Amino acid sequence: MTERLYYHDSFLYDFDARVVEVLDRNSRAAIVLDRTAFYPTGGGQVHDTGLLLAEGKQLDVSEVADEEDGRILHFASAPLASGTPVRGQVNAARRRDHVQQHSGQHVLSAAFIQLFNMPTVSFHMGEESCTIDLESTGLSAAQAQKAELLANQVIAEDRPVAIRFVPLEEARTLGLRKLPPKQTGDLRLIDIADFDLTACGGTHVRATGQIGSILLRKIEKVKQGMRVEFVCGLRAVNTARRDYTALTDAAALYSSHIYDVPEQIRKGQVESKSAGKAQHKLLEELAELYAERLLAQASGSPQIITRVFAERDAVFIKLLAQKLTAGKNGVIALLASGAGQPTLVFAQTPGQPSNMGQLMKDAMARLGGRGGGTAEMAQGGLPAGARSMVDVEQALHSIAAMLQAGQPPS
Repeated sequence: MTERLYYHDSFLYDFDARVVEVLDRNSRAAIVLDRTAFYPTGGGQVHDTGLLLAEGKQLDVSEVADEEDGRILHFASAPLASGTPVRGQVNAARRRDHVQQHSGQHVLSAAFIQLFNMPTVSFHMGEESCTIDLESTGLSAAQAQKAELLANQVIAEDRPVAIRFVPLEEARTLGLRKLPPKQTGDLRLIDIADFDLTACGGTHVRATGQIGSILLRKIEKVKQGMRVEFVCGLRAVNTARRDYTALTDAAALYSSHIYDVPEQIRKGQVESKSAGKAQHKLLEELAELYAERLLAQASGSPQIITRVFAERDAVFIKLLAQKLTAGKNGVIALLASGAGQPTLVFAQTPGQPSNMGQLMKDAMARLGGRGGGTAEMAQGGLPAGARSMVDVEQALHSIAAMLQAGQPPS
């Protein structure tokens, strides 16, 4: 079993130890020390990184893992012989960040309990942000802001944070916010003075002021309740700076103040939606004109209309196909567009013997694309650059010729 130095001092970054054994885990050197200040992944907190110095070597520690038997594995860039004395150096900046995030989570979870009786059921520390999942069917923005305010008040008060070890039976009488489901031996308690007491094996601040601040980022409903995304300390500063920069850039585009950006966006969305409707109406009118002209030029029964629009997109040819086949006369439209992804649309007046879905599958098999549809209308797409529009036009004329001859395409 490895002695866990971080249990007693979360700000211990340098330590001396001895190699107990070296394991091979999937061709990676996993070094076990007799004592360590490196924190292994667990309890929602991610592992430390750093260096092991021994025999003139400097080994990078990229991951730290906890074994069920109490050993801590240090995944290093090279192995060391058993019995080798080492000097461990924990990445201090990474540790301080983790200390702020984990202690901030304790304060935030306690705030949600005290204000709304919403217990935390899980905690996750990511590279950019952290999340807690609350046992609740709903959480309003106003409630989240109240919890955020209370948490930051506790931080501003710089309350002492103590670490103590007590037997499980005693812990059950202390009113802990959360007891671990399984536990042997003494429990390690993190005590935020007059605010929160809970069992935890993670690294923590000495006083709440070291957390700096807590900034809530997002609320969403998940399977087990409500998820709250947050950042603490320097992460909160960096996030606020990034947010402010993004808002400032957006405001400059609108020539407005940052607080006016949401309203400017809403106005833009309304105008864009209105412009989109107007554009679609014009496109429909254009398709109507094209349909009238093409029908006037077509002959035969049914009227088979084949056309490639190299500069139009799929929206236009689909509208045109609908206009061409909306009348009472028998019409088959074989259309293609070249703008964007090359697209084919086949349509016919209802009641015709041909099957547009099958025709489309046959055409896609020839041209190297994918598509399908119903007996009356089908659509298919070709990979960009897979076929020239000349090839597509030739394929459409071939299908039209077979339909005129009364032959099903092969």
